[in-house]
Amino acid sequence: MPRLFDRLRAHPWTTDMPLYAWFVILAPTGSSAIPKAILLVPYLFLVPLLWRRRHPEIAAVLIVAGVTTQNLVEIWAYDRGRGELAMAVALYTLVRAGNRRFAALIAVAVLALDITWGLTWGATTEQGPQVAIFATIPLHVAAWALGEFFRARQRLSDEEAVKAELAASEQEARARAAVAEERTRIARELHDVLAHNVSVIVVNAEGAKLMRHKDPDAVDRTLDTIGKAGRDALAELRRLLEVLHAGEAARSPQPAVAELRDLVAQVSASGRDVGLELTGDADGLPPSAALQAYRIVQEALTNMIKHAPGDASGTVEIDFGRGGHRRDVRIAVTNTGGSGPLAPRLPSSGRGLAGMAQRVEMFHGTLETGLTRDGGYRVAANLVVEPG
Repeated sequence: MPRLFDRLRAHPWTTDMPLYAWFVILAPTGSSAIPKAILLVPYLFLVPLLWRRRHPEIAAVLIVAGVTTQNLVEIWAYDRGRGELAMAVALYTLVRAGNRRFAALIAVAVLALDITWGLTWGATTEQGPQVAIFATIPLHVAAWALGEFFRARQRLSDEEAVKAELAASEQEARARAAVAEERTRIARELHDVLAHNVSVIVVNAEGAKLMRHKDPDAVDRTLDTIGKAGRDALAELRRLLEVLHAGEAARSPQPAVAELRDLVAQVSASGRDVGLELTGDADGLPPSAALQAYRIVQEALTNMIKHAPGDASGTVEIDFGRGGHRRDVRIAVTNTGGSGPLAPRLPSSGRGLAGMAQRVEMFHGTLETGLTRDGGYRVAANLVVEPG
């Protein structure tokens, strides 16, 4: 049944076939002495019904003109039914198309024709002119009401179609936003995973070249640091790929509080003096917050390796707060200005500070970065952790 309705909507002319058949099959009314071909002449005014959907105004005018011509000749005037029905169909078409003003003009013309017919030819019938005039009015009122009904239903259907289209567009927009957000997250994770370890590798490789003739043992230690940094980078990448393939379920284990000591030790092994101070209840920290704290410290240390002089020292201070209604996790990574030569210049992606800001924003916290009085640099972040 739904398919039938869809086909009828796609080919509306098919619903007019029973109407056309009625016009053709019904025998004309008139004197038997008059040839039937002559009686069928005024039915040419029915032809405009074929294009009533495309040109409703023109069709209505031609139909009214045809009925007017029919009413002027006695041999055709008494065959009234087809004309009244044709005018009702024209009136219905105009109303359904939303052209009420033109439909009102046609309705006035129809009423005038009915009054004229009743006073002219209706007076010769047994019912009299009054019945002849008012008998057809319900037909045209019904045609107008039917046009209003189907127009309202069409408007409702159009509104539902628009709503469905808007819903589909909104869903598509949400999907695009989700994809963009996921791409941003992947880019941020890749940056954090690679930038730190690659920076350690590059800085230590440059240092090894300088020390290879002065202290061969230092070169061996540096190569060990490079190897460990490379292995750590591969492990982080594998973990990230597992997350991307398996979704949220694969996010554990992730680097967290326990790995902070290894992270600081790795930087210290590259020749930097970096201290670590942890306070508060680290065990009660949610894994998501612990991961963000780790990544913020990792990025801050990466910036230190990239931009601070070789003899600059650093301090990592983290206060995990206490469990309860809410806690503030305060992170501060500071490095001194130093007086030695700058570290080998490494390319910057421009994502470091932006990534830290996004991580802080996830926990409705704050991020402050800037130079210190001694020419160093300080990164201070605060994460607001609500209980789950």
